[in-house]
Amino acid sequence: MFIQTEVTPNPATLKFLPGRVVVDSGTEEFSSANEAETRSPLAAKLMAIPDVSGVFFGYDFVTVSKSGAEWQHLKPAILACLMDYFMSGEPVMAVSGGPAASGGEEFFEPSDEKTVATIKELLETRVRPAVAQDGGDITFRGFKDGTVYLNMRGACAGCPSSTATLKHGIQNLLRHFVPEVEAVEAVEAA
Repeated sequence: MFIQTEVTPNPATLKFLPGRVVVDSGTEEFSSANEAETRSPLAAKLMAIPDVSGVFFGYDFVTVSKSGAEWQHLKPAILACLMDYFMSGEPVMAVSGGPAASGGEEFFEPSDEKTVATIKELLETRVRPAVAQDGGDITFRGFKDGTVYLNMRGACAGCPSSTATLKHGIQNLLRHFVPEVEAVEAVEAA
């Protein structure tokens, strides 16, 4: 088995491509060993590697975030863990594990429903595929008083260029197609 790696715009996150489906639909994020233990055996094994601070699963990739150690020291342990796990044939997600935390309810005024639908469509078709290429994900959280609130996950969370992505990329795109949008802000999942 050969696993490719790619750098991401976030120097603390590396993207691993195992050449197979990781999660069938959606994304999964783990920021603690306890959370990983209950939901994903693979994430639990990765989080057990010293200096691994986060794990994110996309459709066909795994991003791993670090705290402290250099990639040259962490990468071999992560690759070995991923290879062993995928070769074992065990499921990535726990069968009895609960779903990922939803991050709270979306918020917007009922009168903004059509605007929000357009924003979500643009995010789904133009933004999410681009950030997935960088090992991350961006999800809609809310819309209020002209401001779109987004949650950044995976490699996007904590990325030094995420503010530029939000302000110069996503904000400009949304303002171009949706005149009601005045600003875009990042929010943490609830």
